[in-house]
Formats: sequence, C-alpha cells, structure tokens
Amino acid sequence: MTADPTAPGPPAVELRGITKTFPGVVANHDVDLEVRAGEVHAVCGENGAGKSTLMKILYGMQRPDSGTIAVRGEQVKFRSPADAIKSGIGMVHQHFMLADNLTVLENVVLGLPGRFDPAAARTRIGELSARYGLGVDPDRLVEQLGVGERQRIEILKVLYRGARVIILDEPTAVLVPQEVDELFGNLAGLRAEGLTVLFISHKLDEVIRVADRITVLRQGTTVTTVEAGSVTTAQLAHLMVGGDLPTPETRESTVRDEVTLGVRDLSVRSDAGRDLLSGVGLSIRAGEVVGIAGVEGNGQAELVEALLGTRPIATGAVTLAGEDITAWPTSRRREAGIGYIPEDRQRQGLLLTQPLWENRILGHQTRPPSSRGVFISRRGARKDTERIVAEFGVKTPGVDVPAFALSGGNQQKLVVGRELSGSPKLLVAAHPTRGVDVGAQALIWDKLRDARAAGLAVLLVSADLEELLGLSDTLKVMLRGRIVATLDPATVTPAELGEYMTGVATQEATP
Repeated sequence: MTADPTAPGPPAVELRGITKTFPGVVANHDVDLEVRAGEVHAVCGENGAGKSTLMKILYGMQRPDSGTIAVRGEQVKFRSPADAIKSGIGMVHQHFMLADNLTVLENVVLGLPGRFDPAAARTRIGELSARYGLGVDPDRLVEQLGVGERQRIEILKVLYRGARVIILDEPTAVLVPQEVDELFGNLAGLRAEGLTVLFISHKLDEVIRVADRITVLRQGTTVTTVEAGSVTTAQLAHLMVGGDLPTPETRESTVRDEVTLGVRDLSVRSDAGRDLLSGVGLSIRAGEVVGIAGVEGNGQAELVEALLGTRPIATGAVTLAGEDITAWPTSRRREAGIGYIPEDRQRQGLLLTQPLWENRILGHQTRPPSSRGVFISRRGARKDTERIVAEFGVKTPGVDVPAFALSGGNQQKLVVGRELSGSPKLLVAAHPTRGVDVGAQALIWDKLRDARAAGLAVLLVSADLEELLGLSDTLKVMLRGRIVATLDPATVTPAELGEYMTGVATQEATP
C-alpha cells in the first residue's frame, strides 16, 4: 500500500534548533528539518553548508551542542550509530563499506550480534529483495558485482537491520544513467512501502526528479523547504549559493601539436597475475583534455596509478614531453611536471590533522616555494598557501587551521590549487569535483579551463558524465581494463556513452 506523506501523524524525523561547532568553525547553527513519513526528502546546500554534519548527528556519529531530535514524535538522544539503528534510522554512505571477498549474504549480516542462522538470513534477504525490487542474489561474491548492484546491497543492509528512515549520501555519484534510473525505481519502491528517504545530493536535476520536498541549507542554517515540483534547478542554485547553475561547457579548442603524454601498449597485473589493464594506448597533447569514462572498477584507478608510478607496469611505455618515464619513481615524475588530483582527497590528498600550509608542501617538497635548497621553507609554503586560499576561494580562518576543519569542497579547492601551482605539464585529475557543491564545481571547472588554455595537458577521470562531455576534447571509454571506444564529446549523448560504458554498445578501439 502506498504511503501518503501528507497524511496526518508525527514526522518520521524532526530536528529543531540543531547547533554544532568545531574549533574555528560553526558547522550547524539553529538548523530545523522536518521529514514526513513516507516521503523522499532531499537536503541540498553548498560545501560547508552543514549537510554532512547534520546527517552525522541524525545517524549518531556526532552529538549536537544544542537542539533536539525526534523520531516518530518521540524525542531521542543518540550516542552512537547503534542507537540510531535501534530507532529505525540507517545510512548508506557515499563510499560503500563492503568486503569484496565475501558473499552478499555475508556482507549483509556482517557485524550483527547474536547467533548466525544462514538459512533464516537467506530467506529474509530474499523477502526484502523481492519486496523492494532490489534483485539481489545472496550467494554472489561482492567482487563480481557492479557499482549499482553494490549500492543495492548497502540499501539491503540497512533494511535488514530494520531501518524505516534511510539516509542516502550522494547516492548517484558513481552511477551511470541506466543505474541512476534503476536506483530511482528502487526509491519509488521504498516510498510505496511507507519508508522514508533522506536524499543528499549536489545534482540538482536529480533532486527535483526524485524528491517530494527539498530543504536547502546555507552557511550552516536552514534557508527554506520547498515542494520539488515548485522549483527549477536554476532557482535551487540561487537558494544554495545565490548564483546561476554552472555548466562545464568548453567552447573553443586550445589543442596544440606537441604530445605531452604518450601511453603505448600499457598493461598492469595484480599480485595474483590477473590483467588489470591490457594494451592501453592513448596520447594527450598540450592544451587538450582527454576524458576517461567508465563504470568504476574497470581500470581507471590502475591507469592513474601506472601514470603516477605507484603501480608497477607489466608491459608498455609512458612518455612525458617526449621523454621515456616508464622506469621513473613517483617523486621524479612529480618533479618533471605531473600534477595529481586524487579521487579521495582525504585519504590520498591531505594530512587531515596538519595545517593547510603543511598540506601545500605535499608532493612539492623539493621545489620552490615549499623548499629552499635542501630545506623546507615554512615561510614560502605559508605565503603560497595564502595565495591559494585567496585565488581559489578556500573558506578558512587562516592557513594554520588543520585540514579536517574545512568542508569537503574547500579541501578540494586547496588540493586543486596546490596541483595547479608550479606550471605542471600534465594534470592527472581523478574525479576533481566529486562531492563538491555547485559553487566549488564552477570554480574548479574555470581553473581547469584556464590551465588548458595555457597549454596544460589533462587526463580527466570522472563519473560525472556532464563533466566529461563538457570539459573533454576527446573521450576514451574503459571496460574491463581496456579502452573500448574513442568518442567525440560534442556529438555523443549521455545515454549513448552509458551504453559504451556498460558494454551494450561496442566500437573498434582506436588509440
């Protein structure tokens, strides 16, 4: 029976006057959020607006300094996620928390207290999968599954634990269009069964498409709650950041003749000898952006690691500005002019407990302004960090603030500013705008376009198809460790690109 979110009764979740501060940062200030039972409720806002902190408070990962939380009309105080789960609140994180070497069934029950009954668990998983249209096979290994299937397992995990309110954090960030459609179908099934969904996203067109209502946060507090059918993406963007919705469109070509990066017959193998990359070839000229499209897990990460020198190359060669760098260590490649925006800024791009000026030094410790001869230059690093903060709009009280105190978008702007410093020849950009708001996204796109116009060669790996189509001069599609198609971003549609990414469409690969 379909639930009616307008029917009388207590809200599924109600937060009133939530305030949370960290040293030097007010994350939430007097935030109000009311979520009706049986609705899909989106929460939008730029990075630093307080979305993540608010969801962590609701899920018991953090405690508010003040304010109240009520679940189905009863006031609660969560000391941990276990308390939130007991109250029927589950969270599916942006980065999946699954063990690849275990089956679906084993992942679903992992960490649950009490005695494990495999037969009962299999029956329960089958019932939930059928009821909510998840299409999950409990006996398959997770490593055999695609990204969309993994996400459905995460949803199944919280349903198995009795969740009636499900928080989805950036759920479409790694999905191709067909998988987004499947997810939205699953959400319709959850809603029809009376479950409540909190949908956190920066993709405003998807928010309007899937949500019943939308709450906008700005600078840590509630701006408004609107009916999804009553606003446009442009109006939402104005509510969030006070400006227009940015687009990644690149109009004029800046491609030059000289080849900056050359990759020939590149193969990479796992420790067990399995091919992770096979026969990959591509070239990037100065002033050119070559986009790499593909469902995550099809060799993009291994390609990036091989180019950076952090993963051994089995066969093939890599050249930078005509010089063979195949055997060079990572440090020498970086010194030769390779910039790197990692896909996970917190794990691979920053030392979260260290101040911003020390993070400016990472990967640049042998070059000015971070060094003077063989010594680190604190003065030079601090001064250049102040330049990056000003030029890239990093919101921070100062350069001595630890990196963890910045929002995700401001952390990303710091990393991008660092990697575009020093006039690199090649920028390897892995998901450069993942998990950032429209304002930070626009700034990063502008900086990449400016650097491209100045002659920078860019390898762009992204799960954002709009970003790939808008910024790239050429598109390569990766599937199972191979380049299976070369496409013109000016003519291919997102749906067509998705077909190549999933193997539905094929093409004779071209270098």
